[in-house]
Amino acid sequence: MGTDHMEGVDAGDVEGKTPLSDNVLDYALVLEGGGMRASYTAGLVNVLLEQGIHFGYACGISAGSSHVVDYVSRDADRVRRAFVDLAGNPNCGGMGSLMRHDGYFNADYDYAGCIADGFLPFDWETFRRDPARIRIASFERDTGRSVSWTKDDMPTQDDMVERVRASSTMPKLMVPIEIDGQVMLDGGLGKGAGLPTCLAEQDGFGKMFVITSREAGYRKQPLSHAAERMVRRMCKGYPHVLEAMLTRTDRYNAALDHLADLERSGAAYVVRPEVMPVRNTTLSVPELQRAYEMGHSQGMRELPRWREFLFGASTAGPQPTRDRIARAVAGTDERSAS
Repeated sequence: MGTDHMEGVDAGDVEGKTPLSDNVLDYALVLEGGGMRASYTAGLVNVLLEQGIHFGYACGISAGSSHVVDYVSRDADRVRRAFVDLAGNPNCGGMGSLMRHDGYFNADYDYAGCIADGFLPFDWETFRRDPARIRIASFERDTGRSVSWTKDDMPTQDDMVERVRASSTMPKLMVPIEIDGQVMLDGGLGKGAGLPTCLAEQDGFGKMFVITSREAGYRKQPLSHAAERMVRRMCKGYPHVLEAMLTRTDRYNAALDHLADLERSGAAYVVRPEVMPVRNTTLSVPELQRAYEMGHSQGMRELPRWREFLFGASTAGPQPTRDRIARAVAGTDERSAS
């Protein structure tokens, strides 16, 4: 389901609301995951939202899938809070949560729970009104198959939330869920090894704007003997997960090489963090807030180059007013539209 088609969502199917429009239609927005490193990339994503740059297609894996749905819901406040403020909520996770068998990241709360109790609402209405197509991916634990989903596979908010969680479920750090009878794990175990460029290419895009969570020059290093032994113990009884973990270094580096080829050819603009100050498991709100601010500052500095790549000139593209930017930062810009 959802692996061989693009969705045909009617952006005007929300009664009484004007359909939204997108202004970057020939380029795919590609968002890498990386756990809480997404606090930095959240700052980059929010520069796009604040500047009114709306892609007609976005894809992501793992934490990148959270960015995808929050970006399409046009909620800059949620983009930031999902990877900054949420970490300060005692329900979010941590070592106590892990010891209680709820996972280092408490996925029951971090996806559905925080919406249900109002801590981190999701703007489902705007998500539906935005005509942007999306694709996010996950990995079937017991078959080793990569599975991807589009808006067609998300007729309800619960369906969307389950699939974002499935895409993001880091082995042993989060409690997995079943979808269509299959236990789902982090999409970074599957095709692309965490870089979602393959999803955009699957959907026919030859040009893309890619936001990664690793600095320039990063290469994944082979597992040490001790780390390999730990992985083998952790994956005992799950041969497909074991194979994915043992081959991920080579597959990820191959995906980096492919991305570099796309960049050299002019088919991709790649935004890489200047420095990554947090780890994928960081839960310190001050550290995550600092990472977010660093990402946002980088995005603002690079914005003229982004505009040149996407719109043809450093001053081209949407020019939002200060009031519009303030509404975007607050996450109220599109929710107030009718």
